[in-house]
Amino acid sequence: MNERVGFAGLGIMGSAMAQNLLNAGADLTVWNRTPSKRATLVAAGASDASDLPALAREAAILFICVSDTPDVEAILFGDNGLIEGLQEDALVVDCSTVSPSATKRFAERLANQSVHMLDAPISGGSEGAANGTLSIMVGGEAEQVERALPYLQVMGKKITHVGGHGAGQMTKLVNQILVAGSMLSLGEALLFAQAGGLDLERTLEAVSDGAAGSWTLTNRGPQVIKRDWSPGFMIDLQEKDLRLVLQEADELGAPTLGSSITFQLYRSLQRRGLGTQGNHALVRALEYVSSIQVGE
Repeated sequence: MNERVGFAGLGIMGSAMAQNLLNAGADLTVWNRTPSKRATLVAAGASDASDLPALAREAAILFICVSDTPDVEAILFGDNGLIEGLQEDALVVDCSTVSPSATKRFAERLANQSVHMLDAPISGGSEGAANGTLSIMVGGEAEQVERALPYLQVMGKKITHVGGHGAGQMTKLVNQILVAGSMLSLGEALLFAQAGGLDLERTLEAVSDGAAGSWTLTNRGPQVIKRDWSPGFMIDLQEKDLRLVLQEADELGAPTLGSSITFQLYRSLQRRGLGTQGNHALVRALEYVSSIQVGE
């Protein structure tokens, strides 16, 4: 890792990813809209950028990890954005989950400034970010993927180049269709087991190693039983990702019936003020409908 690295966006995922880069010896500069979120990384040896143009002037490879498409656009092209300091031949790696079509526009606009871009959304929750075991789906030019690979391998266990600009984001939306469906299945299954008078922990033990076994069942099932809603991935972000799915599906004419239902259930939880809870709290929407409560 011989290029200087910048990181913008130090939320649950970004701060852990940046810490792993720092632990691996990267020459790292960080920026976050809330300055206090930089403190731990700066204390551990990262440099602190005063603003986004300063971050861009410091780094040859810049990672972004923020919430939504408008946030990425603002960081790149807004007033006092990265574009004001980006060096020629710099590489921007966007690890956010955002619109595939917008990503293509961003990459084209950066290319006009002789700057490269990869869309590299991530999956694996806060656990994967902390442990450096994320799955990373990368869209962009193969040469730039190779350039970024040593850094991506610090943050992720499986890095897959899936195609050109926007393909990483499309693949992440495929991932989110599967994640949301698994959360709905988990909630329905545990509520059904609760209504049937089963011991929920024994039920999980019985089904986890068979055909029904999954990462969601193993990692989120026990949390649901304990009614531990701490987020590996927040409802607000899951709802946003499903909104992106539905927008792209509308353009493509692809049926996304299950995602549509799950999107509405997540939105109902947001209306109850539960958006910062983990996405496995989807079961709570089913509880409100049925008046059956799962777990303790």
